[in-house]
Amino acid sequence: MAQAYKTETGNGSPQNGRTGARFRSLLDGWRGDSGIWRRGLVLAALAVLIALLMILHAQVPNRIGNLGSLSETFLPWFAVFIPVILVVAVVRRSATALIALLLPSIVWLNLFGGLIADKSGGTGNLTVATHNVNAGNPDPEGTAKKVAASGADLLALQELPGGQVTAYERALAGTYKYHSVQGTVGLWSKYPMTDTAPVDIRLGWTRAMRSTVRTPEGAVAVYVAHMPSVRVKLNAGFTANQRDNSADALGEAIAHDRTGKIVLLGDLNGTMNDRSLRSITSQMRSTQGAAGDGFGFSWPASFPMARIDQIMVKGVEPVSSWTLPQTDSDHLPIAARIRL
Repeated sequence: MAQAYKTETGNGSPQNGRTGARFRSLLDGWRGDSGIWRRGLVLAALAVLIALLMILHAQVPNRIGNLGSLSETFLPWFAVFIPVILVVAVVRRSATALIALLLPSIVWLNLFGGLIADKSGGTGNLTVATHNVNAGNPDPEGTAKKVAASGADLLALQELPGGQVTAYERALAGTYKYHSVQGTVGLWSKYPMTDTAPVDIRLGWTRAMRSTVRTPEGAVAVYVAHMPSVRVKLNAGFTANQRDNSADALGEAIAHDRTGKIVLLGDLNGTMNDRSLRSITSQMRSTQGAAGDGFGFSWPASFPMARIDQIMVKGVEPVSSWTLPQTDSDHLPIAARIRL
């Protein structure tokens, strides 16, 4: 009877015995290995270096190839080094590397842990969306209808080629009564728009605009912007000088805006961590950071690695933020719900 009881519960099964024996053997191997503290010193140093780069990212100089902005753009991806070092440290049986790995893990969680959880909540009364539609989009009407299906009250589009503006206007006419296209950016609204004009971001052509939207809850200043593109070149690094100058100009325009409620929609070609966008990010809140679920990466659409498309607010409360389904653009559209 005693043997039958053991078989039924599995306490004495050969498989459990083998698993336990392997685990005890592993522990015994670590306990009896005097080299666990001497091995993996390079791995430990790498873990500490990654932690320092994340902690001191603002101190990485931009003078050489804008390395600071480049590292800040992809700062969340420093996390990929952590499991790699973990696996190698276990294989190498390095206690030093495993302990050192705690440092970048804690730093990363401190910087980005808050983005992992869903922070949406409450009720909003205005839904906004923005999308860089891509000048080479083969299906402008289909793209416009997909984004409009989000139910957005305000829809901003960037990278509108002159020859396709009519197609976007035709596709959105049934949903939005009001709209304006300034240069290569446009705003479609379910509510009246006044004081619509281009915004000078020091480019020589129009890639930003502002309009006052008269919602049932009051007036909102809405900016639509498409910052100049950045490039990563072997001989020049992260070339972003024109983007940085335009960001400063846009930041100045927003800072001088006397409207109490402001919404910025657009492709800023930079993330919230990028110091070069500080003139904007220092005075506005990201809806994704405040009320989103996850990182909300928007580019490239095929494998999103960074959120360079932004919805930012000033004087209003974000309650939710999310990415929309992929279109024929190389960017994902994004949307947010805010409370006025």
